[in-house]
Amino acid sequence: MQEKIIQYKDSPVVYSITGNGSAVMLIHGFGEDSRVWEYQVEYLKESYRLILPDIPGSGKSPFINFNGQQGVMDTYAEIMKCILEEEHADSCTVIGHSMGGYIALAFAEHFPGRLNGLGLVHSTAYADTIERVEARKKGIAFIQKYGAQEFLQQSIPNLFGKAFSAEYPGEVQKLTDRAGNFSSEALVQYYNAMIERPDRISVLKKLSKPVLFMIGEEDKSVYLQDSLNQCHIPLLSLINILPNVAHMGMWEKKDQTNITLMKFLNYLTDA
Repeated sequence: MQEKIIQYKDSPVVYSITGNGSAVMLIHGFGEDSRVWEYQVEYLKESYRLILPDIPGSGKSPFINFNGQQGVMDTYAEIMKCILEEEHADSCTVIGHSMGGYIALAFAEHFPGRLNGLGLVHSTAYADTIERVEARKKGIAFIQKYGAQEFLQQSIPNLFGKAFSAEYPGEVQKLTDRAGNFSSEALVQYYNAMIERPDRISVLKKLSKPVLFMIGEEDKSVYLQDSLNQCHIPLLSLINILPNVAHMGMWEKKDQTNITLMKFLNYLTDA
């Protein structure tokens, strides 16, 4: 794994690359960093060139203050494009988990010519509902009062299914422990970016490239029915519903996730 840095508006953004073959960017979600893909990296790196960014404010990438700026999710997508340019990758398959999927959708909207395929892993093209907006605002208030670490210590375990948490408490704890470096400013910015992001169902309608949907049957962050409602929209969808899985299929069902991603990427390569 090789660590690299680009400069975006005089601020460093860190990413890693590994493997050989067609370029695949894996974008992590809220309260995570690029290491969340560790089980997929080991499986895919012999066949594909993997690009793993740390979103500003996550992992090794310092926080960039975009306060007052509209379209922060689009800005994150622009940063992803800058990384691809640095790597001389004219096109790429972009796969995002949760908030990373929102960034992937923004990338698909603004830079469709660079996209080979789109993967939404426990993510959605729908905008936040009123209820979701209110929940995020409550989360922001909690973060501002008690801090980022207290918030993530409480929220991360809820991303896993009960059966997995009971059988593999060490895995849940590992992800929770990694959340120790987040600032309150970064988490608040992520939440505000999610609240104000637009509905991108139209992106799925216009997209000429295949879209992968990986869905957790027990996901409480992206509901099963909402995911199913959008699967028919793209010209070509590949769908995998993970039984007895909540929001962290990459860890809860590693083998099934890895095989699905490999099949999707191989399909894109062979098409």
